[in-house]
Amino acid sequence: MKIKLDENLPFRLADSLRRLGHETDTVPQEGIGGADDSSVWEAAQTASRFFITQDMDFSDIRYFTPGSHSGILLVRLRQPGRNALVQRISSLFEDEDVERWSGCFVVVTDHKIRIRSPR
Repeated sequence: MKIKLDENLPFRLADSLRRLGHETDTVPQEGIGGADDSSVWEAAQTASRFFITQDMDFSDIRYFTPGSHSGILLVRLRQPGRNALVQRISSLFEDEDVERWSGCFVVVTDHKIRIRSPR
């Protein structure tokens, strides 16, 4: 899976996802750290990358309608420290069939995964 990590996620998560076989880049690596959300979103979609973020600006499913993009994973952990983020997201990509998330709007919490698929 081709993935783009938002700048609000630990950089070492990219290495973890690469070890699992995913082509992963980050917003800072691309040189768009600090850019507005629309520029970051456009970069992810132009490259057909599944976007992973904690930014609630990406939470409106009416705007990010499943099937209208390459996919988005919104991470909402109770205590989103760097270690917790790396552990939770890495375990998702180890244990779940993430390939089926293409084009989906996915929200993950500490204990749940909610997947909105294209209709």
